[in-house]
Amino acid sequence: MNDALLNQEFRAAMRQLAGGVSVITAANGNERTGLTATSVVSISMDPPELFISVNQSSSSWPVIEKAGKFGINVLQHGQQIVAEHFSGKGGRKGDDRYADDDWYQTPDGVWLSRRSLAAFACDVEKVWLHRQHALIAGKVTRIDINPGPKPLAYWQGNYGSFSGQ
Repeated sequence: MNDALLNQEFRAAMRQLAGGVSVITAANGNERTGLTATSVVSISMDPPELFISVNQSSSSWPVIEKAGKFGINVLQHGQQIVAEHFSGKGGRKGDDRYADDDWYQTPDGVWLSRRSLAAFACDVEKVWLHRQHALIAGKVTRIDINPGPKPLAYWQGNYGSFSGQ
């Protein structure tokens, strides 16, 4: 299989993997940006640590690298517009991505959503640069839990929700 076909097949196969939707926030001084992610991984319970992957060519990577901090916001079903803003849909960039939600800044400078099901403030613990991505282990410094409606999910290029049994 040639590389182009392998990449196309890989994308199609990965679309079969349903994922919860999170927004990763990044801020350094007055510079604020972020991205939408469908894979956040718990890597340690003691101390609590989470793992994210950020494309090094994204606007978020240099901000996270400079600040040494980031936020993870686990979105609820009613926050699809937030996911779209942070994915860059409609050409939104930087601070404009924070429209249409209720954000607050922690004392450490991390932006978290008051509407998310859960929000984590993290300090960058370790970074691995691999191909075009920065693989980031973040030590959790703050957790907000906001029980609410169903989580926002993403599958086959569409947003939806999980219906528990």
